[in-house]
Amino acid sequence: MQSNPFCLFHSPTRIPPNRFSISSAVILLTLTPLPMPIALAQTATNEIQQLPKVLVTAESEASEAIQAPFLPPVQGTQIYAGKKSSVLDLDELPRISNNNYRQALTKTPGLLLSEETTPLVSIGYRGLNPHRAQFTQVLKDGIPIHADPFGYPEAYYTPSLDTVDRIEFLRGGASLMYGPQPGGALNYVTHRPRTDREFSARSQHILGSDSLYNTFNSVDGTIDRVGYYASFNRRQGQGFRETNSDFELNTGNARLVLDADKDSRWVFSFDGYAENHGEPGGLTLASGPNSVNYEVQRNSSSRPFDRFELDRYFASLAYERDFSEDTALTVTGWGGYYSRYSSRQRGGGFGTLPSGASATSNTIEHQEFYTQGLEARLRHDWTAGGNTHTVAAGVQLFHNDSPRMDQRGTTPDATTGLVRHQSQRELFYAPVFLENRFVLSKLSITPGVRLENIHQSVEEELNLDKTAVGTALGDQSSYEFVPLPGLGLEYAVTPEITGYGNLSRSYRPKVFTEAVPTGANNFVNADLNAGSSWQYEVGIRGQPRPWLNWDTSLFWIDFDDQIGSVAVPNGVSIENVGRARHLGWEASGEVELFGLAQTLRGESDIASDHQVSLYGNLMWLDAEFISGPRDGNTPQYAPEHLIRTGVIYRWQDRVKLAFLGTFTDKHFADDGNTVSFAIPSYAVWDLTLEWKVYRSNVSVLAGVNNLFDEDYYARIRADGIDPAYGRNYYMGLALAF
Repeated sequence: MQSNPFCLFHSPTRIPPNRFSISSAVILLTLTPLPMPIALAQTATNEIQQLPKVLVTAESEASEAIQAPFLPPVQGTQIYAGKKSSVLDLDELPRISNNNYRQALTKTPGLLLSEETTPLVSIGYRGLNPHRAQFTQVLKDGIPIHADPFGYPEAYYTPSLDTVDRIEFLRGGASLMYGPQPGGALNYVTHRPRTDREFSARSQHILGSDSLYNTFNSVDGTIDRVGYYASFNRRQGQGFRETNSDFELNTGNARLVLDADKDSRWVFSFDGYAENHGEPGGLTLASGPNSVNYEVQRNSSSRPFDRFELDRYFASLAYERDFSEDTALTVTGWGGYYSRYSSRQRGGGFGTLPSGASATSNTIEHQEFYTQGLEARLRHDWTAGGNTHTVAAGVQLFHNDSPRMDQRGTTPDATTGLVRHQSQRELFYAPVFLENRFVLSKLSITPGVRLENIHQSVEEELNLDKTAVGTALGDQSSYEFVPLPGLGLEYAVTPEITGYGNLSRSYRPKVFTEAVPTGANNFVNADLNAGSSWQYEVGIRGQPRPWLNWDTSLFWIDFDDQIGSVAVPNGVSIENVGRARHLGWEASGEVELFGLAQTLRGESDIASDHQVSLYGNLMWLDAEFISGPRDGNTPQYAPEHLIRTGVIYRWQDRVKLAFLGTFTDKHFADDGNTVSFAIPSYAVWDLTLEWKVYRSNVSVLAGVNNLFDEDYYARIRADGIDPAYGRNYYMGLALAF
């Protein structure tokens, strides 16, 4: 690179896009010799003395673009123009303990957290079913993490938030480039090795209420051409329920990056995850024989023996190539094993203890998923009419083999038993996707299409319930080709304020148990169709000053042919249960008060040692079934309003103190709007602290969750009400080297 006599600094190498995590991105800048009057010092004897070189580190511009509250129009191999997006930077908050998603999601509207007793996570989107985020495409570093994207689209696994740099969330039809699901795309972007030193380490230990112990340990650095990152997280506790709410979780990951600062690099990752917990069961507001009443003792349990176990081992290898500033390619291959195991006592009802003859036995369910995937994505910038346009395209090949076995144990806590049901399930998936951003001065138009190619099969090998009544075993194989179009519009009102609009089609095929029900008296309607939706959104967002950002939009989801169960005289019918429309308004904003004060005083925007950020976001939702058996009902988990607000104080990089609130309106936990499935409104506040008491090496972590001890529940299942955690505490220490 040629020296520029008018520039004090230059970057010796170009930073390729989408390379570093926010926390580790650096640009190495060197002082360039300037013309003699400026750069050279002359002594009294006219001897010329060369000044020493200076090495300066700084955050990269690309990193800062990612860190903004919105994703940029183009990043890496993806196009985000014309789509509503949120970037949840976890570094803005005190370090989150025990994967508290109420805090992790505090700055984004539209996502409802269905809290529960177990460590598992359920996230709903604008009134869609939250159970295990099954209507949302969930990814880790761009790789899907559902057990099966169609047949069993439940995200039992989520990464430790200590390993997550940021969470990216795109609304609308999974935004075509990620998947067909109607609930948008939630992508965990995890840490990559730091490049500014050969070794660093962190060890964190937290103790809390109900015997909580949470430890996170990591090492990372870069030696010559190889960057490495490894972490281990263990979480355990007894839970707040009287019995059977204990949990134990061990997860670790390793990552190697070859040539992180080159135009061509390799990234290898491996994740291991093992978790088991008790399922203490639901409660009821009713009184009666064997009832476990919520109002009498909300911490009681109704299921003393039910257990759940999850094991997941996955590896991935990515090749990233920046051919030029205009062209980037990513090819990723992945594969692994996923095991879901549960044992549940029979004979229980809604909020009641198991009783009767069947209570002496249990049901044991074991599902396994063997997954292989390969995806290639290409982005290219091209010029026409004096403007730079962008095309992004990709293809994915995915295969999943998923055997399932159900057993009947002879005791309430049996771990093995008589095999009663066994089936083989398989998925071949080959989507192709293409988008092009056309730029016309301040306006950009991004049409796109995703072509879904899905082959799904379910073959029952054994089903004693069906054999007993003479029902034939299920055997179904189907292929579906579904084109999903989309269109995004974006207009730059000013360089800092942007209007956007988006429409997209999404797709929801039947899951394994809807294709072939396991029950002897469950029937699939002959004209069952896959669910589909059209989604529309228009909004405006901006960040006119470093201390202010906001986003507001109107949305409409038209979701037709939803699949559900309907009771009929001779059993249960699996059929399309109607069409629902979800319309609403979302708004979010944040203001940093010290920056505001500087502006009011006529001072320049200079970062202060102290920062006080006030934030708030709102979703107002009007959701209703407008046809079918549930006409007039409100879809489950669709509160009329969901509000999050709070204040975050920061002092330099030494202290972070957050006071975070969540306000959720009343809603139903079922589409039938059953009285026993009504969830009252609730308001929850958390107070958390991270304080570096000695340089950056020793930090104190502390918090009070549910500060005002709100008595509430956010989840109701078939076994009853799942009470939420009351006031609880934690405190710990983190050491960094």
